[in-house]
Amino acid sequence: MATPLQEFDKQQAIRLEANCLVGIDEAGRGPLAGPVVACACFIPPALSHDFSDVNDSKKLTEKKREAIFHRLIRAEIAYGIGYASAAEIDRLNILQATFLAMRRAAQKFLNLPHAIALVDGPYPAAGLRLPQEPIIDGDAKSLAIAAASIIAKVTRDHYMNLLDKLYPGYGFAGHKGYGTAKHLQALRELGPCREHRRTFAPVRKLLTPSILP
Repeated sequence: MATPLQEFDKQQAIRLEANCLVGIDEAGRGPLAGPVVACACFIPPALSHDFSDVNDSKKLTEKKREAIFHRLIRAEIAYGIGYASAAEIDRLNILQATFLAMRRAAQKFLNLPHAIALVDGPYPAAGLRLPQEPIIDGDAKSLAIAAASIIAKVTRDHYMNLLDKLYPGYGFAGHKGYGTAKHLQALRELGPCREHRRTFAPVRKLLTPSILP
């Protein structure tokens, strides 16, 4: 029996006449440091039953996300990952940087006939060269978007674990760049590193005018 997420995608594929339904989601819009990461993901209908436990990444434990992530990337699905750096976030703003990461993630699907993207959120992804449908709360409705949310979240978490080694003292492996009390204290003591988003208010107020972007 199909799960609600699987059934949603089946109905969307019929409605949109899509041979390839690509779910797109991002992770990391809110943190004070690190990139925003997007994933575009296509799960062939014949494989969808293998992922009945896939759900919105925010509703899964870290252990469960990791387990599903490794099953997804080892399966015969198609996915792309796109990053937008902290510097690009500062230059473009977080919304436009998110769309940039989504465009980068979707590159591999551009030449597929009848491919349509389901994009998590209320807005179409600007500049995406695929027909698209924005889906509010899509990561809780669509199997493809939920899978993309898991891949994006775990990929970003792994990236932040690496930054923790490159920039010790900030605690990136623990809070993943979010504005926790520990992170804010480290910012006050150490100042921002190059991975911090200088246009985000908690970081910006620690910078002197001479080094503001």
